[in-house]
Amino acid sequence: MLDVDFVRSQFPAFDEPSLAGQAFFENAGGSYTCAQVIDRLTRFYTQRKVQPYAPYQASELAGAEMDEARARLAAMLGVETDEVSFGPSSTQNTYVLAQAFRAWMDPGDVIIVTNQDHEANTGPWRRLADDGIEVREWRINPETGHLDPEDLANLLDDRVRLVCLPHCSNVVGEINPVARISSLAHAAGAFVCVDGVSYAPHGLPDVGALGADIYLFSAYKTYGPHQGVMVMRRNLGMMLPNQGHYFNGDTLYKRFTPAGPDHAQIAASAGMVDYAEALAAHHGVLGETPAATAAAVHDLMRAREIELLQPVLDFVASRNSVRLIGPADANLRAPTVAMAANAPGEALAAKLADHGIMAGGGDFYVVRALEAQGVDMARGVLRVSFVHYTSQAEIDQLLEGLEAVL
Repeated sequence: MLDVDFVRSQFPAFDEPSLAGQAFFENAGGSYTCAQVIDRLTRFYTQRKVQPYAPYQASELAGAEMDEARARLAAMLGVETDEVSFGPSSTQNTYVLAQAFRAWMDPGDVIIVTNQDHEANTGPWRRLADDGIEVREWRINPETGHLDPEDLANLLDDRVRLVCLPHCSNVVGEINPVARISSLAHAAGAFVCVDGVSYAPHGLPDVGALGADIYLFSAYKTYGPHQGVMVMRRNLGMMLPNQGHYFNGDTLYKRFTPAGPDHAQIAASAGMVDYAEALAAHHGVLGETPAATAAAVHDLMRAREIELLQPVLDFVASRNSVRLIGPADANLRAPTVAMAANAPGEALAAKLADHGIMAGGGDFYVVRALEAQGVDMARGVLRVSFVHYTSQAEIDQLLEGLEAVL
């Protein structure tokens, strides 16, 4: 069982007087930051805020912390150190990738996208149609929001170069079988790009086991600084045209980072690993490898979230005035719960604020998925989202607030 008191002690926000009594249910937009990241960021800005990798002590320490973050995060993700790179956001990382694929692909080649995705992992790829690339849409079930792998199989042929999908959608919430989908795509000769932004906060995945060639997520949603993290497997990364400075073309983690990286935030990202290891040590589940530790922490987080999520899904599913988006079984989804009601989602979120609930409303950059499911976009949806540090008392507060508002 997850020791929630220990978990919350690692997050300064829970001791912040200005947030007292406020239950945070907008985690899908960005999580609270753990103390380990804050400490590293503060240390970097106060002790190491110099150009890194120069031959003097402060600079050597700065560079070493940046290297440490990349190496330790890669080990937890089950990939090689140089296969992890950082960028300003996952949206910008994807845009840079799309420019690389634009130069690498030929007219008539095919990219498959979904209408379940956040716009970050569908919009940049769809724009390649302007250069003669065929874009095929893998469509969700309009009633359930489900992506059926059998439908993907019908879209694959020898002209498909890339399949783009979310690990889970930030409104549908259903966890897609990435390993199975990767196998299907690879068998057809295609690469796979997975948007893990909505999944990674619930436990870092073993990207190697998933089989994804590209895996993207946001550090600011995984208890860290505002950076986009991208795994790019070497065989694909060295095949695509370099998007960075020409003299950095031989360094994999620099090939898709055209802008200067944020040194302090990269260094602070090692704090996410510090937190995961502290969590594992406290619960006695430190693994023999970093990836094993990540898997154990993932299981702790998921078990806790499933326990808290099912009553919320049951409540929403029982309301005649509200439509639950995505599956009603907590085992099948992340704790990101979108609901369509007879009032605008933003207005409902504002009413929840009067009950001490921090939530959001709108389209959450997944207009295509909501429109495909017949949601009135003038109203959008109300979304409540949480992670492993959410307490039972906060779930009770949420349900009381929803009862009053809905």
